[in-house]
Amino acid sequence: MQSRISTNLERLRASRLWNSIFRSGSGTSTLHRSMAIQQNVFLHILPTKVRRRMLNFDATWYLGTLTLGTFLVLVITGILLMFYYHPSVPQAYFDMKDLRYVVSSGLFLRNLHRWSAHAMVLLAFAHLFRVFYRGAYRPPREFNWVVGIILLLVTLLLSYTGYLLPWDQLAFWAITVGSNISSAVPFVGQKIHFLLLGGNLVNANALLRFYVLHCVILPLAAVMLIAVHFWRIRKDGGLYVQQSEPVAQCAEETAGPATTEETAEEVMAKP
Repeated sequence: MQSRISTNLERLRASRLWNSIFRSGSGTSTLHRSMAIQQNVFLHILPTKVRRRMLNFDATWYLGTLTLGTFLVLVITGILLMFYYHPSVPQAYFDMKDLRYVVSSGLFLRNLHRWSAHAMVLLAFAHLFRVFYRGAYRPPREFNWVVGIILLLVTLLLSYTGYLLPWDQLAFWAITVGSNISSAVPFVGQKIHFLLLGGNLVNANALLRFYVLHCVILPLAAVMLIAVHFWRIRKDGGLYVQQSEPVAQCAEETAGPATTEETAEEVMAKP
């Protein structure tokens, strides 16, 4: 049975349809595997090989991946909540009440979205502290550090814009206080305040703007930045600076190009 499945898979990979979709061809060599990953839009951020120590479990294992997982939960629950929500002043609050008392599992869906947002903020800060503690902001990873800071700001903006959508007293006065704080910025404070609310008060214009920011603009920005973030992690050789990198840099400075190549081979040969 297993040999029959393997034969069918090999026949499928050798077919014209397979080769027209996956242009890298078929094979088990490192070259074919690299081409298959690099030419796939979904797999291009993944490495062909990883070192065994990169998969070791520790106390802060996969904080970035956990943050991505909470973001995916937010996307799924947010899409489901959009089926029952209208971003209008007379209807937004009643939709929240319907989700609580009328819609089946509506309270669970809303609470899952809310607590996932809190968990995403907490995990993003923990991931940031971990990266800073390990010194992953140093060259050549300084660009990815900036991308991570922007992602943290986008995460906070997602939480802030979603706060107004229930349109209750707590949301109304929280956004009023936050927008008044933004208006205290010198020179551009009033313009930021007007641009954020679409006027001078928290009203229907502010609700619509926060809805578009929370459901369209900020999620798209987060998806693009996450793709760049993961892509740069792979291109930089991992998230953290490894002990082998200073050795290779010192060898390049002292022994020249030939010694650098030998050191790189020795490093790659290590498990």
